[in-house]
Amino acid sequence: MPSRKPVAAATEATFTITELAAEFDITPRAIRFYEEAGLLEPGRKGRNRVYSPRDRTRLKLTLRGKRLGLALQEIKQLVDMYDSQASAAPQLRAFLAMLARHREQLEQQRDDIDVTLAEIRQHEKRCRTLLGQA
Repeated sequence: MPSRKPVAAATEATFTITELAAEFDITPRAIRFYEEAGLLEPGRKGRNRVYSPRDRTRLKLTLRGKRLGLALQEIKQLVDMYDSQASAAPQLRAFLAMLARHREQLEQQRDDIDVTLAEIRQHEKRCRTLLGQA
């Protein structure tokens, strides 16, 4: 993990776009995309973006949601709930519902893949039979 250097005199550490990109192994363009989507809200110091620990956490949650295969809108909803001062129970229920929907989609895709693989096996068997390689 790269060393984090404050870019402004402040009570909490801040991060540059380059530092976050290196830490999370993504491009600065990806970080700017997440900004445009409203997931990150960096401050500015001159022309440079300055990311807070909150932005870093939101980026980490965004990337975690992306790895789970969640849609950007779903990720934003979850990340916004993370910032909420409300009880964690509604957040957890919403996350569970989102995960259940996503799991169902993945299970359906797996079933579809299994059917397709079975069809491919049948075609391969038929071709081998026709070639006399049964």
